[in-house]
Amino acid sequence: MATNLNLVPGDRVAARSFSAKPRSIVQRLSSQSSVSLGVRISQPSSQNVHRDARVRRISAQATETSSTTTNDDPSTLFDSQLEGSKSPYPGGLGPYTGRDPNVKKPAWLRQRAPQGERYTELKGSLSTLKLNTVCEEAQCPNIGECWNGGGGAGGEGDGIGTATIMLLGDTCTRGCRFCAVATSKNPAPPDPLEPEHTAEAIASWGVGYVVLTSVDRDDMPDGGSDHFARTVKTLKALKPEILVECLVSDFRGDLSAVAHVADSGLDVFAHNIETVKRLQRIVRDPRAGYEQSMSVLKHAKGVKEGMVTKSSIMLGLGESDDEIKQTMQDLRDVGVDIVTLGQYLQPTPLHLTVKEYVTPEKFDFWKQYGEEIGFRYVASGPLVRSSYRAGEFFVESMIKEDRKKAEHLA
Repeated sequence: MATNLNLVPGDRVAARSFSAKPRSIVQRLSSQSSVSLGVRISQPSSQNVHRDARVRRISAQATETSSTTTNDDPSTLFDSQLEGSKSPYPGGLGPYTGRDPNVKKPAWLRQRAPQGERYTELKGSLSTLKLNTVCEEAQCPNIGECWNGGGGAGGEGDGIGTATIMLLGDTCTRGCRFCAVATSKNPAPPDPLEPEHTAEAIASWGVGYVVLTSVDRDDMPDGGSDHFARTVKTLKALKPEILVECLVSDFRGDLSAVAHVADSGLDVFAHNIETVKRLQRIVRDPRAGYEQSMSVLKHAKGVKEGMVTKSSIMLGLGESDDEIKQTMQDLRDVGVDIVTLGQYLQPTPLHLTVKEYVTPEKFDFWKQYGEEIGFRYVASGPLVRSSYRAGEFFVESMIKEDRKKAEHLA
């Protein structure tokens, strides 16, 4: 049986959805203004027909919604999807996904390719040491600046080189809408000797400050907390002078797991709140939550005297200034010392849409505001990430000063 398709502008995707081999398509020229294609289909696939219908429906929705006013309240958009209403974004990929043609990436987000002596040295040793860094895996725009010790992507810094090491594998048990990490309900079990091997490799590496982080491991009874603790203890035994920050998950709210990591000998306990309270359900996996994260940070702060805690907020997801202020104040209320604020950047069109590119001047305002309400250190800028320049001279000095005070009191 032959089916004739009259192709019109915008139908290229629909035509490709038919499972016909290229050789079975015979182009026939006719006197008509449109091109007619003869496609031989012995048994049309219902799956492809449905897909074709969906492509046409999405195209129609995109045309309709592009001429209407959309609701800027992300929580309302999420509810509207559940009710089966039309997607407010072109592409029909959900209430808060797809590329927004009205939001253009500004020039201030452009970054030079990383280079520099320290950067080259650290990068060259990675394959030998078999260390998996988030810096490279996530294609972080600040890799040159951090690895060079704060000197920027193309020069040497006067700080200490910083790198972020990933533990517990590369597959997460959660599916946050801002993150491109692979997900699975049952990821491969972690290497039982990873803590010792990682500590030995880091100790031989040329960094003065290391950030240990991981994917969420809800499949493990302790959420991977013992993995963190063993790595820190082994590393401190091998290289006592190194500063260690642990950027951890919420361990499903298990405060005993939080205490286990916080009491391992680390220098900074970090857990990210990610976004304001209203957007938690949209941005993060349902198993995460605003109050749960605040509880984790509060408990870690009280594990031992002088514990330095840290959190991070992404901007550009549709939050208001008042919501940012409230989130920062809530973090201060649970004793958080360090906060970082950075621009959310969409990994793929299937992830959350960027609602706004926050200006560098506005980030400067948030830095000043954070300092005014009592944060000991605030890193705020478009390209700032949670581990951005973690080994900055001020942070290093702050930690060492706290150590001296603790020793004096003892």
